[in-house]
Amino acid sequence: MDSSASSSSKLAAISNAATMNGKAVATTTKTSKWWGPQNRQPVIALHGWQDNAGTFDRLCPLLPAHIPIFCIDLPGHGKSTHYPKGMQYFIFWDGICLIRRLVRRYGWEKPILMGHSLGGALTFMYSACYPDEVSKLINIDIAGPTVRNVDTTAEKTGWALDKFLDYETLPLSKMPCYDYEEMIKLVIDAYDGSVDKESVKVLMRRGMAPVPEEIQRDGFNFARDIRLKVSLLGMFTKEQVMAYAKRIRCKVLNIRAQPGMSFHNPSIYEEIIEVLKQNAEFVIFEKVTGTHHLHLVTPERVAPIISDFLLKS
Repeated sequence: MDSSASSSSKLAAISNAATMNGKAVATTTKTSKWWGPQNRQPVIALHGWQDNAGTFDRLCPLLPAHIPIFCIDLPGHGKSTHYPKGMQYFIFWDGICLIRRLVRRYGWEKPILMGHSLGGALTFMYSACYPDEVSKLINIDIAGPTVRNVDTTAEKTGWALDKFLDYETLPLSKMPCYDYEEMIKLVIDAYDGSVDKESVKVLMRRGMAPVPEEIQRDGFNFARDIRLKVSLLGMFTKEQVMAYAKRIRCKVLNIRAQPGMSFHNPSIYEEIIEVLKQNAEFVIFEKVTGTHHLHLVTPERVAPIISDFLLKS
């Protein structure tokens, strides 16, 4: 068996073993996972930056089984297609449009949206753009889009553009190659305590791929588009975020991890929550002990809160 076939077989075995758990009730496609019955409108669930739909694999089996949840790989993430060369990722605006495409394509009405990190910023923005069309908003360790200092953004824009072009023209020969355990350790270290080994293994079911045959080595690299590492462009100011927050009218559940993510401007999180409380139908704000990825590492801590919100609110 050639090297690429060996890597493909190993990755398939890892994925298949994960879906043989008796509690798993997911229908998996190339770019999504649908949990629960397929004859009802689902909760739309969006993952965080450089993660994938697998981020909800441990949470969904703990939520009410009769409520379907549709988890997708955002463009360039997980198993989703990468943008062609020459196209720029504007991760916030692209994601909002993606939600709209789904809603319009399937005719979903008053959707329930759930997001973690970047995914939560996207669901926040969609709820603000269509304030009368969202039923419920569930966000995990994120209040709204990341706020950036305008002077810092101006200073680093040139760097970001060059970095993006460097990644776009990176020759295949320079693509890194890792064995399975190396990749798991690399991700654990990169997430700086937010995930443990078992949760990284869950993410990497969709987050890694065998290296291309042309490299002629046995191993894996990241499935996501390397250009996603340049995330500076298209960020928001505080004034923009607050203006959007005022437009949200639906029922809101926000779960803030403790200590969770460390933000550049930590006070803005609760300022957004206060604005939401003044304008949304109602807001439930829960602080839960855990890391930024608490829904993946310790899902039992947030599942009852989310379940109550889905069933009773």
